[in-house]
Amino acid sequence: MRRGVMYGVMAGAIWGTVFLVPRLLPDFAPFWLGAARCMMYGLVSIAAALPMMRRLAGKLTREDVFAVGKLAFVGNLVYYVFLTAGVHRVGIGPTSLIVGILPVTVTLAGRRDAGAVPLTRLYWPLLLVAAGIVCINVDVFATAESAAGTGGVFDKLVGVACASGALLSWTWFAVENTRYLRRNPHFDGNEWSVLLGLATGLFGAIAWIGCLLTPGGAHAAVHPEARWTVFWILNLGLAVGPSWLGTGLWNAASKRVPLTLSGQLIVFETLFALLYGFVYDWRLPRPLEAAAIALLLAGVLWSVRRHDDGAGRAAPLEAQLSANP
Repeated sequence: MRRGVMYGVMAGAIWGTVFLVPRLLPDFAPFWLGAARCMMYGLVSIAAALPMMRRLAGKLTREDVFAVGKLAFVGNLVYYVFLTAGVHRVGIGPTSLIVGILPVTVTLAGRRDAGAVPLTRLYWPLLLVAAGIVCINVDVFATAESAAGTGGVFDKLVGVACASGALLSWTWFAVENTRYLRRNPHFDGNEWSVLLGLATGLFGAIAWIGCLLTPGGAHAAVHPEARWTVFWILNLGLAVGPSWLGTGLWNAASKRVPLTLSGQLIVFETLFALLYGFVYDWRLPRPLEAAAIALLLAGVLWSVRRHDDGAGRAAPLEAQLSANP
C-alpha cells in the first residue's frame, strides 16, 4: 500500500504540469495549445499501438469508433482548450481549484448509477465545496490583475467560465467513459487508452489545420523560432508525461490501494498544480486562496470518504482515470 500511495502521489505530480504549461506559453492561443497537445498525444499513442494493432482491429466495432471519437473530442481537446483559456485569464490557482472538485461532480453526475451515494450524505461536503468556490471567485475578482495581465472583470468572468467548462467536460467524460467500458468489457484499460490517444491525435490534427485555415490563423502562428521550439518541447512533454507516464503510475497505484484511498489521491493533482503555480509566480497563496484550498480539499476528501464505505462511487472515478488522465 505504501508503494501504491507513492505511485499515486507521483501521478498527481505529473498531472499537475498540465496546468503549468499554459502559464509558460501565454503567447499561444488556447486552441493552438489544445491542438498541439492532442497531436503529440496521438503520435505517442501510435507508437504504443503498433504492437497491438492487429488485436485492436479485430475487436473494434462501429459503436466503439463513434464512442471513442466522442470521448476523445470532449475529454481531451475540448477539456484542454477550456483549461488553457482558464489558466490564461485567471491563473493556475483558480483553474486548478475549480477543476479539482472533479470527485464531487462525478459523484453527482453518477448519482443514479448502481452503488451511488445518497445525496443526503453529501450535504455537508458539498457545502464546504461551495464555500471554497465562493472564496476563489471573490479572490479572483478582488485582485488587481489577472494572470493574463488584463485585469478586466469580463476577462475574469470568461476565465472562470472556461475553468468551469473544463470541469464539466471532464466530468461528462469521466461518467460516460466508465459507463461505456462497463457495457463493453472487451477492451482492457491499456487498449482503450491507446484508442483514445489515436482518436485524440486525429482531432488534434484536424484542429491544427483549422487553426491555420481560419481568418488570421497564419498571422496568429507567427512566433519566433525559439518560441516554437519551446512550444513543441512542452507539448511533447505533456504527451509523454501526463498522458502516458501519469496513466501508468495511476494504474500501478490503483492495483495496490483501496478504492476510497485512490479517490483521495486524485487531490494531489490539484495540490501540485497549485504548488507549481505559486513557485512560478514566486509568491505565497493569498488568504482567500488559502481558505479556498482548505475548504475544497476538505469537501472533496469528505465526499470521497462517504462513497459507500469505499465501494460505491470511487470505482467509476478510478476506472475513468485509469483509462485517460
